[in-house]
Amino acid sequence: MRILVVEDNKKLGQGLKHLLSDSSFVADLVEDGDGALSAAAAFNYDLIILDLSLPDIDGLQVLKEIRAKRSLVPVLILTARGGLDDRIKGLDIGADDYMSKPFEWSELEARIRALLRRSQAVKTSQLDFGQISLDLKTNQVFANEKSIELPARETNVLRELLIANGRIISKPRMIETLSSFDEDISENAIEQYISRLRKRLVSYGLTIKAARGLGYYLQPLED
Repeated sequence: MRILVVEDNKKLGQGLKHLLSDSSFVADLVEDGDGALSAAAAFNYDLIILDLSLPDIDGLQVLKEIRAKRSLVPVLILTARGGLDDRIKGLDIGADDYMSKPFEWSELEARIRALLRRSQAVKTSQLDFGQISLDLKTNQVFANEKSIELPARETNVLRELLIANGRIISKPRMIETLSSFDEDISENAIEQYISRLRKRLVSYGLTIKAARGLGYYLQPLED
């Protein structure tokens, strides 16, 4: 899943990006309001983490403009402006959650996952297909309730395939999900992730099929 971090404090922004990457998210970082609006218009983000005190455009104005375009992307305001008036304004304009700095990473991560689950209208915290399950709270993969260790990129690929639930997901969508501003993912890399993941899933009765010119989808192995 892809998250946009809008934070003008370079050290904090890089720290957030690093922590999000460690939690298997793809994170892009911009440091001003113009960059935030450009990124939000160019990419389909699953979540935006928005600071209010930006050097060019106030974060609340950024939020107004995002909502004016009828975007439903979840927005979590993360700011030092924790006063009641700012909280009320942010939520009234269209923020989905509001956290004050300083903050604990564990709480921020929990709120991120809650917003992502809500936005996807997933009634359970788990995605299932055959013997494979993915816990959306922990991003942990299971087979027949036993934990499987997967690299972060392969976990992200698997998540998209599980969300598709047997339907085709295009290669461009996969590339967009896994790419970030400073690290573009090539088609060859996607094919490598798919190939490695396909080999892992054979033991659990699943395979990844390629629909020529369209994309990939999960399918149970034939007996």
